[in-house]
Amino acid sequence: MPAFKHRYLVDEEGARVGVVLDLDEYQKLLEAREELESIRAFDAAKASNDETIPFEQAVAEIERNR
Repeated sequence: MPAFKHRYLVDEEGARVGVVLDLDEYQKLLEAREELESIRAFDAAKASNDETIPFEQAVAEIERNR
């Protein structure tokens, strides 16, 4: 992941209370978080030892239950 420019918001005492990100940096962080969530969900599914079904069947069941 690229290095970010560090820009902080500070209170009256100079304590850091927030951070300012460029929109591109923010978008990259969101995308990385989504990817990590997908990886964690996959790992959890693999570890659960639940019965697996084909993807197409899962989509069809979801559509049917809408």
